[in-house]
Amino acid sequence: MTLLRQGRLFLLVGAAQLLLDWGVFVGATALGMPPPPANLLARVSGALLGFWLHGRHTFAHQGQARLGWWRLTKFVLIWLSLTALSTWLVSSVAQHMGLQLAWLAKPLVEAALAVPAFFLWRHVVYR
Repeated sequence: MTLLRQGRLFLLVGAAQLLLDWGVFVGATALGMPPPPANLLARVSGALLGFWLHGRHTFAHQGQARLGWWRLTKFVLIWLSLTALSTWLVSSVAQHMGLQLAWLAKPLVEAALAVPAFFLWRHVVYR
């Protein structure tokens, strides 16, 4: 599968993940949950969707899904570090600039993290 095709699918799946992630974050914080646990809840929601869709479609090999426990383990280890960075950035914005700006910053933070995530998923998790 070509880099261009994987990149296109990664963007489509990523858009679905981002909508779910952002919606859960905004909803949870609007209901009173503090930003750090709300971001964790949101990222877990997006990650579950993303792991399955990326393994089944984006990084599949000749129509065969690339899922399984070993790939899930590698995914979780990388995801934890990206989530820690995301949570720190979004929480910092909420603390210093307010919750509404954190709502706006969340998609930007996740989009920036998508760049290293693509290469980590492609070369470490789903290869």
